[in-house]
Amino acid sequence: MATVFTVAQQKGGAGKSTLAAHLAVAWLKQKKTVALVDIDPQHSLSRWFEARVATLGEAGAGLSFTEVTGWRTQKAVEDLGRSHDIVVIDSPPHAETEAKIAIRAANMVVVPSQPSPMDVWATVPTLEMATKEKSFAIIVLNRVPPRASLTEQMIERLGDYDVGLAKSSIGNRVAFADSMVSGLTALETKPSSTAATEIRALAKELLGKV
Repeated sequence: MATVFTVAQQKGGAGKSTLAAHLAVAWLKQKKTVALVDIDPQHSLSRWFEARVATLGEAGAGLSFTEVTGWRTQKAVEDLGRSHDIVVIDSPPHAETEAKIAIRAANMVVVPSQPSPMDVWATVPTLEMATKEKSFAIIVLNRVPPRASLTEQMIERLGDYDVGLAKSSIGNRVAFADSMVSGLTALETKPSSTAATEIRALAKELLGKV
């Protein structure tokens, strides 16, 4: 069966779909078979995949893709898990029932957060949900501006939950948004960039923890 990663964050604007797409392609480039599941009603990942097929063709896209809603998520993940090494779920913000199903299905819950007290505090509902569902969660600092850092108080606050903090962080880099427009990733448009290096490091770290 596949390793399932759910990218979850109840707060909008954390870069969830961009991170999901980049991690999926990073694992694809590690010669893994990867499926993406979009259950976010905003369908950002769906639009990205449509652009990817338009750019690369269906054969060139390299990823399996499924768009489902709510209660169908568990079965879709189970079906994809029989034929893929990795399944990545992009879960919805502000939708507790659907997010709970996606979190329950995961081997690891990846929680992107910008490195500020307000953003870290906003992750608490997602972390609480992961704890209730007995799913291991890891926070990934995302869209990190230069010289940003988490305070010791924030790190201590995270210690109240069964959660890790990824050593690899993702900077606030134009290459990510620029690549997504064409259904690609920074790994494909600028493979030697800092953005691509950061994603490769994170993908390797996360896979090594499950």
